[in-house]
Amino acid sequence: MNMTISLAPLIALIAGVLILAMPRLLNYIVALYLIIIGVIGLFGGHL
Repeated sequence: MNMTISLAPLIALIAGVLILAMPRLLNYIVALYLIIIGVIGLFGGHL
């Protein structure tokens, strides 16, 4: 049986747990997410 784990759901799960544990992290997590998505968008995923 082949089992693969996608990266996006795993990151979302970790971020959700961190936000529940420390709600003040929400600003930083959202900011990092937006920065990463922006960089990926600018470079077209060809880093």
